[in-house]
Amino acid sequence: MKRKTLVFAVILLALSLKPAYSYWIWTPKTGKWINPKNAPKPTPKEQFEYALTLFDAKDYEEARRQFIILLRSYPKSLEASEGQYYLGRILEEEGNLYEAYLAYQKVIEKYPFSERIQEIIERECKIGEAFLAGEKRKVFGVPLPVDNPAIEIFTQVIENSTYGPEAPKAQYKLGLVLKGLMRYYEAEEAFNKVISNYPSSEWVEAAKYQIAVCRAAISRGPAYDQGAAKEAQDKFEEFVREHPDAVLSEKAEKNIEELKEKEAEGNFNIARFYEKQKQYEAARVYYHEILNKYSDSPWAEKARERLEVLKRMEKKR
Repeated sequence: MKRKTLVFAVILLALSLKPAYSYWIWTPKTGKWINPKNAPKPTPKEQFEYALTLFDAKDYEEARRQFIILLRSYPKSLEASEGQYYLGRILEEEGNLYEAYLAYQKVIEKYPFSERIQEIIERECKIGEAFLAGEKRKVFGVPLPVDNPAIEIFTQVIENSTYGPEAPKAQYKLGLVLKGLMRYYEAEEAFNKVISNYPSSEWVEAAKYQIAVCRAAISRGPAYDQGAAKEAQDKFEEFVREHPDAVLSEKAEKNIEELKEKEAEGNFNIARFYEKQKQYEAARVYYHEILNKYSDSPWAEKARERLEVLKRMEKKR
Protein backbone atom coordinates (compact mmCIF):
# COMPACT_ATOMS: atom_id res chain seq x y z
CA MET A 1 0.00 0.00 0.00
CA LYS A 2 2.82 2.38 0.95
CA ARG A 3 4.64 1.52 -2.24
CA LYS A 4 1.59 2.36 -4.41
CA THR A 5 1.16 5.66 -2.56
CA LEU A 6 4.81 6.58 -3.19
CA VAL A 7 4.56 5.75 -6.92
CA PHE A 8 1.36 7.83 -7.20
CA ALA A 9 3.07 10.77 -5.50
CA VAL A 10 6.02 10.57 -7.88
CA ILE A 11 3.65 10.57 -10.87
CA LEU A 12 1.80 13.64 -9.56
CA LEU A 13 5.08 15.45 -8.99
CA ALA A 14 6.27 14.67 -12.50
CA LEU A 15 3.01 15.92 -14.02
CA SER A 16 3.17 19.15 -12.03
CA LEU A 17 6.68 20.04 -13.21
CA LYS A 18 7.00 22.41 -16.22
CA PRO A 19 9.14 21.11 -19.07
CA ALA A 20 12.71 22.35 -18.72
CA TYR A 21 13.41 21.94 -22.42
CA SER A 22 16.78 20.37 -21.63
CA TYR A 23 16.22 17.91 -24.44
CA TRP A 24 16.36 18.24 -28.23
CA ILE A 25 13.81 17.02 -30.75
CA TRP A 26 13.96 16.21 -34.44
CA THR A 27 11.84 18.41 -36.74
CA PRO A 28 11.16 16.99 -40.21
CA LYS A 29 10.31 20.50 -41.50
CA THR A 30 13.81 21.84 -40.89
CA GLY A 31 15.64 18.53 -40.95
CA LYS A 32 17.42 19.52 -37.74
CA TRP A 33 17.51 18.77 -34.05
CA ILE A 34 16.23 21.77 -32.09
CA ASN A 35 15.67 22.74 -28.49
CA PRO A 36 11.97 23.64 -28.09
CA LYS A 37 12.99 26.60 -25.91
CA ASN A 38 14.70 28.19 -28.91
CA ALA A 39 12.05 27.20 -31.45
CA PRO A 40 10.48 30.14 -33.30
CA LYS A 41 6.77 30.69 -33.64
CA PRO A 42 5.21 29.28 -36.83
CA THR A 43 5.30 32.66 -38.63
CA PRO A 44 7.52 35.78 -38.43
CA LYS A 45 4.45 37.84 -37.53
CA GLU A 46 3.68 35.64 -34.53
CA GLN A 47 7.31 35.62 -33.45
CA PHE A 48 7.54 39.40 -33.67
CA GLU A 49 4.29 39.97 -31.78
CA TYR A 50 5.41 37.62 -29.02
CA ALA A 51 8.74 39.40 -28.66
CA LEU A 52 6.98 42.78 -28.72
CA THR A 53 4.72 41.83 -25.81
CA LEU A 54 7.84 41.04 -23.80
CA PHE A 55 9.36 44.40 -24.76
CA ASP A 56 6.19 46.25 -23.75
CA ALA A 57 6.30 44.40 -20.42
CA LYS A 58 9.91 45.62 -20.00
CA ASP A 59 11.21 42.05 -19.89
CA TYR A 60 14.16 43.18 -21.98
CA GLU A 61 16.33 40.11 -21.52
CA GLU A 62 13.72 37.68 -22.85
CA ALA A 63 12.52 40.18 -25.45
CA ARG A 64 16.07 40.45 -26.78
CA ARG A 65 16.31 36.66 -27.02
CA GLN A 66 13.04 36.42 -28.89
CA PHE A 67 13.95 39.21 -31.33
CA ILE A 68 17.24 37.42 -32.02
CA ILE A 69 15.29 34.21 -32.71
CA LEU A 70 13.15 36.20 -35.15
CA LEU A 71 16.22 37.53 -36.97
CA ARG A 72 17.85 34.11 -37.16
CA SER A 73 14.72 32.24 -38.19
CA TYR A 74 13.15 34.78 -40.58
CA PRO A 75 16.03 37.07 -41.70
CA LYS A 76 14.33 38.19 -44.93
CA SER A 77 10.93 38.95 -43.48
CA LEU A 78 9.49 42.43 -43.05
CA GLU A 79 9.32 41.73 -39.33
CA ALA A 80 13.10 41.20 -39.22
CA SER A 81 13.77 44.91 -39.76
CA GLU A 82 11.43 45.70 -36.88
CA GLY A 83 13.18 43.11 -34.73
CA GLN A 84 16.56 44.76 -35.41
CA TYR A 85 15.06 48.16 -34.57
CA TYR A 86 13.75 46.88 -31.23
CA LEU A 87 17.15 45.40 -30.38
CA GLY A 88 18.38 48.98 -30.60
CA ARG A 89 15.50 50.20 -28.46
CA ILE A 90 16.33 47.62 -25.77
CA LEU A 91 19.97 48.69 -25.70
CA GLU A 92 18.94 52.33 -25.50
CA GLU A 93 16.55 51.61 -22.62
CA GLU A 94 19.38 49.81 -20.81
CA GLY A 95 21.68 52.81 -21.24
CA ASN A 96 24.05 51.08 -23.66
CA LEU A 97 23.94 53.98 -26.10
CA TYR A 98 26.87 53.14 -28.36
CA GLU A 99 25.66 49.57 -28.79
CA ALA A 100 22.17 50.95 -29.49
CA TYR A 101 23.63 53.16 -32.22
CA LEU A 102 25.33 50.11 -33.79
CA ALA A 103 22.05 48.17 -33.67
CA TYR A 104 20.15 51.04 -35.30
CA GLN A 105 22.81 51.37 -37.97
CA LYS A 106 22.27 47.72 -38.92
CA VAL A 107 18.67 48.54 -39.79
CA ILE A 108 19.85 51.21 -42.25
CA GLU A 109 22.48 48.94 -43.77
CA LYS A 110 20.51 45.67 -43.93
CA TYR A 111 16.93 46.91 -44.27
CA PRO A 112 17.02 50.18 -46.26
CA PHE A 113 13.32 49.66 -47.09
CA SER A 114 12.36 50.08 -43.43
CA GLU A 115 9.86 52.82 -42.65
CA ARG A 116 11.86 53.51 -39.48
CA ILE A 117 14.88 55.02 -41.27
CA GLN A 118 14.12 58.68 -40.47
CA GLU A 119 13.25 57.86 -36.87
CA ILE A 120 16.48 55.87 -36.56
CA ILE A 121 18.56 58.77 -37.91
CA GLU A 122 16.93 61.04 -35.32
CA ARG A 123 17.69 58.52 -32.56
CA GLU A 124 21.31 58.23 -33.70
CA CYS A 125 21.62 62.01 -33.67
CA LYS A 126 20.29 62.17 -30.10
CA ILE A 127 22.76 59.48 -29.05
CA GLY A 128 25.55 61.56 -30.58
CA GLU A 129 24.31 64.59 -28.63
CA ALA A 130 24.38 62.55 -25.42
CA PHE A 131 28.05 61.70 -25.99
CA LEU A 132 28.76 65.33 -26.90
CA ALA A 133 27.24 66.32 -23.55
CA GLY A 134 29.62 64.00 -21.67
CA GLU A 135 28.02 60.54 -21.78
CA LYS A 136 30.60 57.73 -21.60
CA ARG A 137 30.57 54.36 -23.28
CA LYS A 138 29.80 51.66 -20.73
CA VAL A 139 29.93 47.91 -20.19
CA PHE A 140 27.60 46.60 -17.50
CA GLY A 141 27.18 50.18 -16.34
CA VAL A 142 30.92 50.83 -15.99
CA PRO A 143 32.36 53.72 -18.08
CA LEU A 144 35.06 52.69 -20.57
CA PRO A 145 38.30 54.64 -21.14
CA VAL A 146 37.71 54.99 -24.88
CA ASP A 147 37.46 57.90 -27.28
CA ASN A 148 34.26 59.90 -27.53
CA PRO A 149 32.20 58.14 -30.23
CA ALA A 150 30.28 61.31 -31.09
CA ILE A 151 32.55 61.99 -34.08
CA GLU A 152 31.78 58.56 -35.53
CA ILE A 153 28.04 58.90 -34.87
CA PHE A 154 27.58 62.42 -36.27
CA THR A 155 29.67 61.52 -39.33
CA GLN A 156 27.47 58.47 -39.90
CA VAL A 157 24.27 60.50 -39.48
CA ILE A 158 25.48 62.88 -42.21
CA GLU A 159 26.34 59.94 -44.45
CA ASN A 160 22.98 58.28 -43.79
CA SER A 161 21.08 61.36 -44.86
CA THR A 162 23.37 63.90 -46.53
CA TYR A 163 20.59 66.38 -47.21
CA GLY A 164 18.03 65.12 -44.73
CA PRO A 165 16.61 67.22 -41.90
CA GLU A 166 19.13 65.96 -39.31
CA ALA A 167 22.23 66.48 -41.47
CA PRO A 168 22.83 70.23 -40.84
CA LYS A 169 22.52 69.74 -37.09
CA ALA A 170 24.81 66.70 -37.15
CA GLN A 171 27.37 68.63 -39.22
CA TYR A 172 27.31 71.50 -36.73
CA LYS A 173 27.52 69.18 -33.71
CA LEU A 174 30.45 67.38 -35.35
CA GLY A 175 32.23 70.72 -35.40
CA LEU A 176 31.47 71.23 -31.70
CA VAL A 177 32.96 67.83 -30.82
CA LEU A 178 36.15 68.59 -32.76
CA LYS A 179 36.37 72.05 -31.19
CA GLY A 180 35.98 70.49 -27.73
CA LEU A 181 38.93 68.22 -28.55
CA MET A 182 40.93 71.35 -29.58
CA ARG A 183 41.14 70.07 -33.16
CA TYR A 184 40.40 73.59 -34.33
CA TYR A 185 41.33 73.28 -38.01
CA GLU A 186 39.11 70.20 -38.42
CA ALA A 187 36.34 71.92 -36.46
CA GLU A 188 36.56 74.97 -38.70
CA GLU A 189 36.27 72.72 -41.75
CA ALA A 190 33.18 71.06 -40.26
CA PHE A 191 31.54 74.44 -39.56
CA ASN A 192 32.38 75.64 -43.08
CA LYS A 193 30.51 72.62 -44.47
CA VAL A 194 27.40 73.74 -42.59
CA ILE A 195 27.57 77.04 -44.48
CA SER A 196 28.43 75.59 -47.89
CA ASN A 197 26.25 72.46 -47.85
CA TYR A 198 23.24 73.82 -45.95
CA PRO A 199 23.14 77.59 -46.69
CA SER A 200 19.47 77.93 -45.75
CA SER A 201 19.83 75.96 -42.51
CA GLU A 202 19.13 77.48 -39.10
CA TRP A 203 22.62 76.33 -38.06
CA VAL A 204 24.49 78.65 -40.45
CA GLU A 205 24.46 81.64 -38.10
CA ALA A 206 25.94 79.63 -35.21
CA ALA A 207 28.48 77.98 -37.55
CA LYS A 208 29.84 81.40 -38.60
CA TYR A 209 30.29 82.35 -34.97
CA GLN A 210 32.07 79.06 -34.20
CA ILE A 211 34.49 79.57 -37.10
CA ALA A 212 35.53 82.86 -35.54
CA VAL A 213 35.89 81.13 -32.15
CA CYS A 214 38.17 78.49 -33.72
CA ARG A 215 40.32 81.21 -35.33
CA ALA A 216 40.57 82.97 -31.98
CA ALA A 217 41.54 79.71 -30.23
CA ILE A 218 44.31 79.12 -32.78
CA SER A 219 45.63 82.64 -32.22
CA ARG A 220 45.79 82.03 -28.46
CA GLY A 221 47.96 78.95 -28.87
CA PRO A 222 51.40 78.52 -27.27
CA ALA A 223 52.91 80.64 -30.08
CA TYR A 224 50.76 83.71 -30.55
CA ASP A 225 49.54 83.80 -34.17
CA GLN A 226 48.87 87.41 -35.06
CA GLY A 227 47.53 86.47 -38.49
CA ALA A 228 44.98 84.06 -36.98
CA ALA A 229 43.98 86.68 -34.41
CA LYS A 230 43.34 89.23 -37.17
CA GLU A 231 41.28 86.69 -39.12
CA ALA A 232 39.28 85.86 -36.00
CA GLN A 233 38.63 89.53 -35.31
CA ASP A 234 37.50 90.08 -38.92
CA LYS A 235 35.13 87.10 -38.72
CA PHE A 236 33.64 88.26 -35.41
CA GLU A 237 33.13 91.76 -36.83
CA GLU A 238 31.53 90.30 -39.95
CA PHE A 239 29.23 88.20 -37.78
CA VAL A 240 28.12 91.25 -35.77
CA ARG A 241 27.47 93.21 -38.98
CA GLU A 242 25.39 90.41 -40.49
CA HIS A 243 23.55 89.46 -37.28
CA PRO A 244 23.40 92.56 -35.07
CA ASP A 245 20.40 91.29 -33.14
CA ALA A 246 21.63 87.74 -32.65
CA VAL A 247 22.16 86.48 -29.11
CA LEU A 248 25.69 85.47 -30.09
CA SER A 249 26.57 88.98 -31.24
CA GLU A 250 27.13 90.12 -27.66
CA LYS A 251 29.62 87.28 -27.17
CA ALA A 252 31.20 88.13 -30.52
CA GLU A 253 31.76 91.73 -29.40
CA LYS A 254 33.42 90.53 -26.19
CA ASN A 255 35.68 88.30 -28.26
CA ILE A 256 36.58 91.26 -30.47
CA GLU A 257 37.67 93.26 -27.42
CA GLU A 258 39.73 90.34 -26.11
CA LEU A 259 41.42 89.90 -29.48
CA LYS A 260 42.20 93.61 -29.71
CA GLU A 261 43.80 93.50 -26.30
CA LYS A 262 45.77 90.41 -27.27
CA GLU A 263 46.94 92.13 -30.45
CA ALA A 264 47.96 95.20 -28.44
CA GLU A 265 49.95 92.95 -26.13
CA GLY A 266 51.59 91.33 -29.14
CA ASN A 267 52.61 94.72 -30.55
CA PHE A 268 53.97 95.78 -27.16
CA ASN A 269 56.12 92.63 -26.96
CA ILE A 270 57.45 93.27 -30.47
CA ALA A 271 58.28 96.86 -29.53
CA ARG A 272 60.10 95.67 -26.41
CA PHE A 273 62.07 93.19 -28.53
CA TYR A 274 63.21 95.98 -30.88
CA GLU A 275 64.03 98.17 -27.90
CA LYS A 276 66.28 95.49 -26.40
CA GLN A 277 67.97 95.14 -29.76
CA LYS A 278 68.55 98.92 -29.63
CA GLN A 279 66.40 99.39 -32.73
CA TYR A 280 64.63 102.29 -31.13
CA GLU A 281 62.93 103.67 -34.23
CA ALA A 282 61.22 100.34 -34.95
CA ALA A 283 60.17 100.13 -31.29
CA ARG A 284 58.60 103.61 -31.52
CA VAL A 285 56.55 102.55 -34.56
CA TYR A 286 54.92 99.72 -32.61
CA TYR A 287 54.39 101.81 -29.47
CA HIS A 288 52.67 104.51 -31.52
CA GLU A 289 50.53 101.91 -33.27
CA ILE A 290 49.26 100.75 -29.87
CA LEU A 291 48.37 104.34 -28.95
CA ASN A 292 46.57 104.91 -32.25
CA LYS A 293 44.69 101.62 -32.59
CA TYR A 294 44.21 100.46 -29.00
CA SER A 295 43.94 103.65 -26.99
CA ASP A 296 41.43 102.07 -24.58
CA SER A 297 43.67 99.09 -23.88
CA PRO A 298 45.80 98.81 -20.71
CA TRP A 299 48.75 98.36 -23.07
CA ALA A 300 48.33 101.92 -24.34
CA GLU A 301 49.48 103.36 -21.01
CA LYS A 302 52.45 101.00 -20.97
CA ALA A 303 53.35 102.03 -24.51
CA ARG A 304 53.16 105.70 -23.50
CA GLU A 305 55.52 105.02 -20.59
CA ARG A 306 58.05 103.30 -22.85
CA LEU A 307 57.92 106.19 -25.32
CA GLU A 308 58.77 108.57 -22.47
CA VAL A 309 61.70 106.36 -21.52
CA LEU A 310 62.94 106.39 -25.12
CA LYS A 311 62.57 110.18 -25.25
CA ARG A 312 64.73 110.61 -22.13
CA MET A 313 67.31 108.20 -23.51
CA GLU A 314 67.47 110.20 -26.74
CA LYS A 315 68.09 113.44 -24.82
CA LYS A 316 71.02 111.85 -22.98
CA ARG A 317 72.67 110.71 -26.20
